Amino acid sequence: MKEAITRYFLPGVVLLAVVFAVAMKATVFQKEPAAAVPSSGEPPKAFAGYWFAGKAELNRYRLEQAQYGALNPGEAVLIFVTEDFRTDTQVKSETEASRSRSTPVLKLNFVRKFVTGIYDYSLYTSVFTPIQHAEFPATLKVSTSGQEWCGHSYLQMNYRSGGYGVSGRSYFEQEVAEDYEIGKALLEDEIWNRIRLAPDRLPTGSVSVVPGTQSARLRHRKLEPLTADVSLTDYTGTAFSGNSPKAYRLEYKTDGRTLLIVFENQFPHRILGWEETYKSKDKQLTSRAVLQKTVQTDYWNRNAPADTVLRL
Repeated sequence: MKEAITRYFLPGVVLLAVVFAVAMKATVFQKEPAAAVPSSGEPPKAFAGYWFAGKAELNRYRLEQAQYGALNPGEAVLIFVTEDFRTDTQVKSETEASRSRSTPVLKLNFVRKFVTGIYDYSLYTSVFTPIQHAEFPATLKVSTSGQEWCGHSYLQMNYRSGGYGVSGRSYFEQEVAEDYEIGKALLEDEIWNRIRLAPDRLPTGSVSVVPGTQSARLRHRKLEPLTADVSLTDYTGTAFSGNSPKAYRLEYKTDGRTLLIVFENQFPHRILGWEETYKSKDKQLTSRAVLQKTVQTDYWNRNAPADTVLRL
């Protein structure tokens, strides 16, 4: 009897279980892949239709930038685009072989250019924030380069072992070679992506924040987590206009610096501009960037001389 149960009954139960699992589409081979959208309540179709349509979002801002105790004219560009990003080497996935080691990210390219007297400043930051927040809650990488007539600098943060490895090289003596670790904290540089992905998850209250890399290079400050008083409110000012604007404000008590980012409350949460206040040569100045134009385009295919007419 025991032999009959082993030979016929148990295999039959296993077969029935497999048939049931297939019918319910519950096998590991049949499960739907997790949608590449944040768990923020945004309609998946709207999110995918906007961010996975094969185009980037380009935004141009009129800029007044504090430096050397004065406000200097310039412009800023925020470029948002999705791409597959390798989680092991933290670079763009460009081959089929590396797809299994990748995750979709929202990439921000943040360009800031301004003139100080006779010479120019150019700052460029790239931020790589995974879209699958539940699986990858931390921004994986931030890199910033700066060029001005005195010299060059480079700063990079890579997520690893529950914190960030910081590496930097610079023309300036005190920043000539930097390699150190900092603990995990909210990155100011990732806030722009967090706004676009899930503004309802932005932290408020007393928050540990690593100040922005562009600000750190302009002010020659070492990167470290600082406590900031953070709030999210309706925007009631007049400098920025848009669809139901919200104001995200960070006030660093020990650093004497405040950052205000204004964005639209409705999807896709365009960033309308920002204000940054701190002392420059003992003067309390407020830098301001105001949105001038937004376009969506596959800019990587618009590289012929005739495409210059498409510039923002």
